[in-house]
Amino acid sequence: MANAQTEIRSNDPTGVAKVDMKFEIVVIPVSDVDRAKEFYGRLGWRLDADFASGKDYRVIQFTPLGSGCSIIFGKNVTAAAPGSAQGLYLIVSDIVAARAELLGRGVEISDVFHDDAGVHAGTDEPYLFGRLRVRGPDPDHRSYRSFASFCDPDGNGWLFQEVTTRLPGRVDPATTTFASANDLASALRRAAAAHGQHEARTGQADKNWPDWYAEYMVREQSGKEPPQ
Repeated sequence: MANAQTEIRSNDPTGVAKVDMKFEIVVIPVSDVDRAKEFYGRLGWRLDADFASGKDYRVIQFTPLGSGCSIIFGKNVTAAAPGSAQGLYLIVSDIVAARAELLGRGVEISDVFHDDAGVHAGTDEPYLFGRLRVRGPDPDHRSYRSFASFCDPDGNGWLFQEVTTRLPGRVDPATTTFASANDLASALRRAAAAHGQHEARTGQADKNWPDWYAEYMVREQSGKEPPQ
């Protein structure tokens, strides 16, 4: 992720790879395979595979709801120390709802937090914006700026990051997709709130609200200026 002093570059066709490379698997090092299976199942993630070959090999795969990337763990699948996987980010459109979901499933998770306006040094657990966590969501509800963290039983570290609008160049502007029904519902709620402000500015009801909603949601996802 670019920092505040680095220009975010758009895709340069001369420098973009011409072969698709889809990032699909993250290996999670665990000490107790069955305990880890219970934990990730409790998150509500989809169990894709649980394969064993004798006593010396076992691999389990889970996929978070709406994700194109899966995790695997097991026996003799990695030499990494249990708990050494850190900074694993789960992108959500509503961090308060995502946190409540985990709490409802009996998973311990931190309060929502944000960065301290450019202050990066501190004593907290490190994350994208440094080692200083300020309690509560980002005051301006900016995309990419609100987080919550949790760990699996071995201490592998996960974070929720709330993303409502993608930076330019991060999505195909010709394609609008939503990973889940929850993401779509959240986008509709944001469009409804923005449309209410639009009607307040114009002083009249908008009969073409479906078109306005659609334009807002497409522009929001592609990082363009929303309709006014």
